[in-house]
Amino acid sequence: MTPLANDASFKLFALADLMESAMTEHLDIAGNTIAYDVAGQGPLVVLAHGIGDSRHSYRFLAPALAAEGYRVANVDIRGCGDSSLGWDGYSRTDIAGDLVAVVRHLGGPAVIIGQSISGGAATIAAATAPEVIAGIVELAPFTRAQSFDLGGLVRVKRFRAGYTQMALVIMRGKLGNWTKYLDVALPTKPADWGSELARIEAKLSEPGRMEVLRAMCKTSPTDAGEQLAGVKCPVLIIEGSADPDWADPRAEGEKIIADLPRDLGELAVITDAGHYPHVQMPDQVLALTLPFLDRTLAHA
Repeated sequence: MTPLANDASFKLFALADLMESAMTEHLDIAGNTIAYDVAGQGPLVVLAHGIGDSRHSYRFLAPALAAEGYRVANVDIRGCGDSSLGWDGYSRTDIAGDLVAVVRHLGGPAVIIGQSISGGAATIAAATAPEVIAGIVELAPFTRAQSFDLGGLVRVKRFRAGYTQMALVIMRGKLGNWTKYLDVALPTKPADWGSELARIEAKLSEPGRMEVLRAMCKTSPTDAGEQLAGVKCPVLIIEGSADPDWADPRAEGEKIIADLPRDLGELAVITDAGHYPHVQMPDQVLALTLPFLDRTLAHA
């Protein structure tokens, strides 16, 4: 397996260049547009990023999956990246509907890999469209209603730091608070982080983009949690042990697994990874994901 982010910088940038060369396509959904690109040939895998991000978040994982024999559709979720603004809502249910529409448009079935808010959206897609969703991989997902964890805030510094910056983003809508959150959420940075952070800042400086980020931050994962019992396909949950969004990321993953039908889900925790394991440690995410894809899409 070719090392991705932790090897020589030229390998990292070469993989990013492969993703950049893909042609952006747009899917019309009720007068709005979802941007995505497709690379590779084989069974379909759909990638969906988290809040305040874009499909460039998968700049390491997307070309690696394509090189392993998958057709990879890398999506900008509604209101983000090159997708349009002006949607009626930004809930996980809304995002799930868009992802299912992309899968149908591209001729599924597919496995959806969703990070953060899109992990919850993947759960809803799987439960509501089982005929086209063969499996889901959730990276650091917000898939359950969250209770206020005062004890965790007191005990765990990284959780307190992440929670503080997210609260300020919601209250103030300032880009500076979001970049401070990202600094905590990525305990170690990939070699291209300087240019990637500049990309994120430029996109979020466009009129309307921070408003979308705030709207997504204000949504509740309750809709996703309510669908967990209805999921019928295999589920892989990947958490980072240093994720600042939970005092105990492993415990959060275990709760998601417990709410799924018995023996349907599996949990992996990557040591020292934050909220973006696919950016920080793509090799490890790929190593966990490939056996799951091989099993899940072998007869899809």
